[in-house]
Amino acid sequence: MTLADDLSAEGEPEREFNPGIAQRLPRKRVAGGALIRDRAGRILFVVPGYKPFLDIPGGIADADESPLAACRREVREEIGLDLPISRLLVVDWMPAHGVWPDGLMFIFDGGQLDDDQAEALKPTDDELTGLRFLPYQEAVPHLRPSMARRVGSALHALAEGQPRYAEFGRS
Repeated sequence: MTLADDLSAEGEPEREFNPGIAQRLPRKRVAGGALIRDRAGRILFVVPGYKPFLDIPGGIADADESPLAACRREVREEIGLDLPISRLLVVDWMPAHGVWPDGLMFIFDGGQLDDDQAEALKPTDDELTGLRFLPYQEAVPHLRPSMARRVGSALHALAEGQPRYAEFGRS
């Protein structure tokens, strides 16, 4: 079944019980990122040119794009690999902060790269100035605190085999 098939099976959309309410409902930003490791267990981080912190590969979902599809697309755009990203590790609610509305951040298991893949890796997106494989503890000082907590939760989920829910990185 495709998404179009599923939408068709839903039938006609519900009518607004109060005209205009759908446009007044809050919108959340949604993002998907990948926890990608090398054979030594180090985590792949991207070095964005537009902020002073490291990040994991991934990004904001486009309109009508799922968090998983956004993650896969962003990984292809940022590092040029089409990885079998699938298993959910973390869903993290982020509060509004500055100009950014609240949102839901998803981390998926990006798997482990073999030595040849890891060695040949380079950024394929102009927004990035580099890539770094780091052990989690070495990466923490270079991450926003909420991202450090989120990645830590993802590592626990990976080890436990169960996804986690977090709020601002706290499980």
